[in-house]
Amino acid sequence: MQKVRLAEDAWNSRDPQRVVLAYTVNTIWRNRTEFPVGREAVQAFLERKWARERDYRLIKELWSHDGSRMAVRFAYEWQDEAGNRFRSYGNENWEFDEFGAMSRRYASTNDLPIAAADRLFHWPQGRRPDDHPGLSELGL
Repeated sequence: MQKVRLAEDAWNSRDPQRVVLAYTVNTIWRNRTEFPVGREAVQAFLERKWARERDYRLIKELWSHDGSRMAVRFAYEWQDEAGNRFRSYGNENWEFDEFGAMSRRYASTNDLPIAAADRLFHWPQGRRPDDHPGLSELGL
């Protein structure tokens, strides 16, 4: 659970240089229709992602783990350039090397348009406060 929270915190920083340090140099990803390989490609992907997904706030939750693999579910809220709001839901499968760095990340994500009044993630930009409910507590 600690590894999942550290990943959530890093992603909520929206700092691609910080985020990529958790991954192996030759990490392999699948994220929607993109398949970045290596830290440089992942960093470029994250820069593009956060340029278009504004007001980004993420919650991750451990689903299961076994050996060097973890399954995580997530939801994040964001806003596009036109002011439309979304909640994106998904699952990630992670595989780690012998040093604990993530070597593979496979993500499946679905976007749901939401009204501003339906937002559930209201903390200030950055790390989710410890007392903010997680996905299960929010019924997500």
